[in-house]
Amino acid sequence: MKISTKGRYGLTIMIELAKQHGEGPTSLKAIAKTHDLSEHYLEQLIGPLRNGGYVKSIRGAYGGYVLAKEPNEITAGDIIRALEGPISPVEGIEDEAPPQRELWMRIRDAVKDVLDHTTIDDLANYTSEGESDAYMFYI
Repeated sequence: MKISTKGRYGLTIMIELAKQHGEGPTSLKAIAKTHDLSEHYLEQLIGPLRNGGYVKSIRGAYGGYVLAKEPNEITAGDIIRALEGPISPVEGIEDEAPPQRELWMRIRDAVKDVLDHTTIDDLANYTSEGESDAYMFYI
């Protein structure tokens, strides 16, 4: 299973909106500039996210997009499905021989489990182990 730029950039949009959650709308232009992405491409991705009920648009001079739900209520799986469709490592699982079908189903279920148990809030607040925002000075 390969997640395309649609899924990757869609997650980027959602993570940025989660980081700004409660602070007003964020423009796609700002997200595109921050991550050096095509604003036009992000505009194509926002439609399915809005139709799925994950983002709302705010009109006006200071408009942009905000999350339609709390960041901890939206999973990475929600976003990937909205932009990529069903999660499956191979097409036509039902046509496979039983041993392979079982393997593909286990892989699919493991990927679904990770995506469905990772919220946008988790991703927005992620820090790698050992990473700290503060500098430590030793004298």
